[in-house]
Amino acid sequence: MSRGKVAGKKTVSRSQKAGLQFPVGRIARFLKKGRYATRVGAGAPVYLAAVLEYLAAEVLELAGNASRDNKKTRIGPRHMQLAVRNDEELSKLLSSVTIANGGVLPNIHSVLLPKKSGKPALSAADGKE
Repeated sequence: MSRGKVAGKKTVSRSQKAGLQFPVGRIARFLKKGRYATRVGAGAPVYLAAVLEYLAAEVLELAGNASRDNKKTRIGPRHMQLAVRNDEELSKLLSSVTIANGGVLPNIHSVLLPKKSGKPALSAADGKE
């Protein structure tokens, strides 16, 4: 009887088994090294890798749309910022995150916009007299 691996059998990574692109083995290693708990379950790194992959795909999808809207072929920090800040849930999740070279959302306060033609709006000074 021979010991060890059977010849011809290809090793399959945990990422491949789960159908993920993110590295399950590396995330498992980080969870163990980080001392978040004394023991780490077998499903925890798979679940965490799936969540991280989903979030990355979501941000990249929105950033790709933002870069296409600006007629660019490469996603930059500005596109990432626009993607995150224009999405309500991602903006809430990443509210404390600063994206380097991301800039700010274009926003002009309504008071600063020119008055619309038609009826003249009453200003605060006109109303008091």
